[in-house]
Amino acid sequence: MSDTAETANLMDAVYRHQRHFYDLTRKYYLLGRDLLIRDLAPPDNGVVLELGCGTGRNLIAAAKRYPTVQFYGLDISNHMLQTARTNIEKAGLEDRITLIQGDASDPDAINPLGISVFDRVFFSYTLSMMPIWREALAAGLTYLAPGGRIHIVDFGLQERLPGWFKSLLLKWLASFHVTPRADLKSELESLAENSGASCRYAPLYRGYAVAAEIRIDG
Repeated sequence: MSDTAETANLMDAVYRHQRHFYDLTRKYYLLGRDLLIRDLAPPDNGVVLELGCGTGRNLIAAAKRYPTVQFYGLDISNHMLQTARTNIEKAGLEDRITLIQGDASDPDAINPLGISVFDRVFFSYTLSMMPIWREALAAGLTYLAPGGRIHIVDFGLQERLPGWFKSLLLKWLASFHVTPRADLKSELESLAENSGASCRYAPLYRGYAVAAEIRIDG
């Protein structure tokens, strides 16, 4: 079995049942997602890609906020995409949100969309779940149009939170195959330097989460 198929099976197993109540529970601890959507600020008539789109929650919120923009979502889990399609149809946004199944770390995964570059690419609490997250970031960078940006929000290192809270949180996250990326900042800085881009990285909520951005000048 390939690594992609193995990861897809794992994610389907994790979310087979969770997807039905995922959004109801995650709003309490996936903090900073709406800040990311606010900061996207894509150009009018632009195109935006979410890598690891899950239930479609972020795509729907962003499509409502930016009514002239086309949105695309990729996820490796077929179960999550089934839920996302249902949610998008309920929101009446099928004409502005397109979904595709694929591995975010594969730079060819978006080829079936027929779009080579995007104005914005974003990751929302997905890099901490991706086994080869560095490759996913690198792939996302190749999708950016001149002047484009990658936006990221994910779990931080809880550096300013009590030790007992950090210990419990990390143990709980591990049960869902989630690992905050201790070297996310250095990886982003390296990618930005190698591509002539700029990088922004900021802890949120005393380090509970982190917001980051890579910007390609254009």
